[in-house]
Amino acid sequence: MSNVFIFFIVLWCIIFISLLAIGGFFMFRKFLKRMPKDDGMSELDWQDYYIRKALPLWNNDARNLLNELVSPVPDLFRDVAKEKIGGRISKIAIEEHASTIELDHIMRGYIIATPKRDHKFMKKKLTELNIDYTPYLKLFELADDEKNKFSIFDHSEEISKAKTTHTQ
Repeated sequence: MSNVFIFFIVLWCIIFISLLAIGGFFMFRKFLKRMPKDDGMSELDWQDYYIRKALPLWNNDARNLLNELVSPVPDLFRDVAKEKIGGRISKIAIEEHASTIELDHIMRGYIIATPKRDHKFMKKKLTELNIDYTPYLKLFELADDEKNKFSIFDHSEEISKAKTTHTQ
């Protein structure tokens, strides 16, 4: 009987330490995103700035499309994904002095802010919604890559080039 009890205690300790490590990992990532960069603002500060500044540009159709695009993301992470993608879309629209958020802004921001490991699911969702993503294939290379970590608020020149190529 005591061996079974010791086994459960050891098993519980392993599970508890594993859960603490996983939680600590995600907390540390969030902490790093809150660290100010050279300009004095963090990645999350810039994200919040662009979302607040572009809030009047978002119409109901754009909001509904964003909600639909992030629907495959698990509930636990959906708000974070929505804010990250919304921040990137907002930045693109603001830089282009857009009067409203259009499908083109949403597509470019959505592709760039989505991690490469999720592109298969993203393409599946876009196909379900009958949205043609082939004009944006070059942007998939700029997408958030864990191996080559960069700010989703960089790459303005590449996005402008891709837009120019897309409109021609």
